[in-house]
Amino acid sequence: MFESHHLRKPTGKSAFSGLGAGEPGNSVQESYVFPMVLGDMKGTTNSLTHTAAAMMPSSIFIWRFQVTLFLVWGFSCCKIGWDSVMRMNSDLRDLFLYEAFLYYNPLLLVTMMVWLWGVCLWVFSQSTISYVKIFDIDQNHLTHREIWKCSTWLTIIVPTSMTAYLYLYSHGEVSLAASQPVILYIAFALVLVFPFDIFYLSSRYFFLKTLWRIAFPLQPISFPDFFLADILTSMAKVFSDLERSACRMLHNQVATIAWFEADSICGSHSVAIPLVLVIPYIWRLMQCLRQYKDTKEKTTLFNALKYSTAVPVIFLSALKYHVLPDRWTYVYHPLWLISSFVNSLYSFYWDVTRDWDLSVFTRIFKFNKPSWWSDLLYGQNWVYYWVIGSNLILRCTWTYKLSAHLRHNYLTVFTITTLEMLRRFQWIFFRVENEWNKISKSSIQLPMTDMPNEDEKLVDLSDHTV
Repeated sequence: MFESHHLRKPTGKSAFSGLGAGEPGNSVQESYVFPMVLGDMKGTTNSLTHTAAAMMPSSIFIWRFQVTLFLVWGFSCCKIGWDSVMRMNSDLRDLFLYEAFLYYNPLLLVTMMVWLWGVCLWVFSQSTISYVKIFDIDQNHLTHREIWKCSTWLTIIVPTSMTAYLYLYSHGEVSLAASQPVILYIAFALVLVFPFDIFYLSSRYFFLKTLWRIAFPLQPISFPDFFLADILTSMAKVFSDLERSACRMLHNQVATIAWFEADSICGSHSVAIPLVLVIPYIWRLMQCLRQYKDTKEKTTLFNALKYSTAVPVIFLSALKYHVLPDRWTYVYHPLWLISSFVNSLYSFYWDVTRDWDLSVFTRIFKFNKPSWWSDLLYGQNWVYYWVIGSNLILRCTWTYKLSAHLRHNYLTVFTITTLEMLRRFQWIFFRVENEWNKISKSSIQLPMTDMPNEDEKLVDLSDHTV
């Protein structure tokens, strides 16, 4: 049996928990005097408490102040960054922006995904679907508010570093500009592996351990394991950009265009790019094979086949940089189009029939406290028509993004990757609901008395046994 600690919030003991009657040395006289003193102090304490509460600003005012400060800071970063870009030589501007997006694109996308995950957990907490049962969690887990707090800090730190990078480079401080992304990546890596009980240690520990379980599926696969692995397949571009960013940092090619002119070490021809792109799909493929070994269900083999169809799409595209143009145009490009078509349709079919099971429309988005927007979604057929249609289009778009044709068109790639994140965002709701339907049909529901306060809880796998 394998037990682990998951996303548990740090707990503390009250400093005054040892005070009170019954302590050794408390005399009878003290038992009379102590309540009298407390009675005298109670009125003073209450008045001080009310006075302090009256002097403190309201939570609504603090929230509005934070939002205003957040917007002002974001606008200032955009203004400084734009002015810095306009100062550059027009011939070098596009090349420099491409490099800047290469370094900061992964962290921007991760920040966006953290925001969306917080939204998912908030919706789950408001709905009648018990994600507590689905993810096998206890009451000691993070709230969606804490997830949003982390994403807020990410939204401040990452654009600030990117603005400093643009500003310093445009003012001739090349060495300082080159240090900005390096410092940022090192800081994030250190925070992630920091061994002390700050910055949600158990959550970071669980995340790293889950990644280890995904990379090396040496144990039975749990729902959170392949759930996170599926999300990682939508972040293949993040893995690719991280690899190329690390390559440039190690070869001192930050804040310079020499790497682009030479294209010899970390350029678009690098064989590491398709290898890194295919890693999330190989992880998911191995999970499916592990599930077949444990369950002998043939469905898992068909699921493994789905992930294997992404392999030719990635490697056929990479051949553009290793074969003659005519051979690419008349041989490998048609093969790439066929493999892309097969992968897109197979993935779309699996989403609809297996991950979502929309053969019979289910009533998703039913909320404990209905509102106008929950009524707009709950039980409406247009929701399913929208999710099916958009999923088909974005599946095809995502496959095209994996091609080599768009590696230097950073705005197009960033837009398509963002759309893929949104596709995965809506996929999460239907996937979780389908899992809840399976649990409900098996009559393994949590008693209502055992349900934690969903409005204050976030997904955690505390005390999860595999």
